[in-house]
Amino acid sequence: MTFLLPATDGVADEVARRLPQARIARYEDGGHDLEEVDFYCMPYMGNGASVAMIAKMPRLRVLQSLSSGVDNILESVPEQVTLCNGSGLHHEEGTAELAVGLILASLRQLPRFALDQTRRRWQHVRTDSLDSKTVLLVGYGGMGKAIEERLVPFGARISRCSRTARDGVAPLSELPRLAADADILVVCIALAPDTCGLIGEEVHGALVVNVARGPIVDAVALVGQLTDGRLRAALDVTDIEPLPTDRPEWALPNVLITPHIGGDTFAFARRAPGFVADQAERHVTGQPLANIVKPAGQRP
Repeated sequence: MTFLLPATDGVADEVARRLPQARIARYEDGGHDLEEVDFYCMPYMGNGASVAMIAKMPRLRVLQSLSSGVDNILESVPEQVTLCNGSGLHHEEGTAELAVGLILASLRQLPRFALDQTRRRWQHVRTDSLDSKTVLLVGYGGMGKAIEERLVPFGARISRCSRTARDGVAPLSELPRLAADADILVVCIALAPDTCGLIGEEVHGALVVNVARGPIVDAVALVGQLTDGRLRAALDVTDIEPLPTDRPEWALPNVLITPHIGGDTFAFARRAPGFVADQAERHVTGQPLANIVKPAGQRP
């Protein structure tokens, strides 16, 4: 069997250590014989080229993503390939930490004070607090629950909506009503056809925090309201990544941008090599794989 693996964070080295008889190709080396690859672990935060390679692997049987969300690759997975994601590698926790950090940074105006620091300017300003703020979580899977756990100690009041309604979680049809009452709206739902453009002009006066996928928020509607001062935003993801330099979001004073860093933490990096090695061993020994998103024989 041939394994095509990223060298980053020691993933390829750990699989080589655990499976000394396996043929290991390192993604970063290039010049691979893709026709021989049985197991492909995509590089974390890979680009379109890493996805395009999938179609050139006729023997591929396992496609491993190191991300929790696989919406960007699902349509590229052949029917005979089992697709697994990186759930459990601290993505949800890391992204939840960032979501809370973005909220606090926005409320306490940390970008303003960071700019003042570069100018050696001491200017006292009263800022806001999370205490008693109503936070609407749009999406209530593992990430939404992790965000809630971290917000509650600050005194925030939590409301929830998701594609799957249940006790305490409203359906997405209730989003406009809940958004009208929210001080902070956190986008933490998976990207799917029914969530693309989900957040639009129905949101007014809130801080919109997106740590999910850029296209879930209608960028045109968002920019219009940001420009008019009707919204504030903290964005870890955008509808085009990297965000083009001519986009107005860069220059708006009520926008805080981070470059899709939510799940990329040292905690994730420590877990990734062992997880991929476990998956490789399962594949070699015929044991069930973990984190299966699409089984072999099922169309995407």
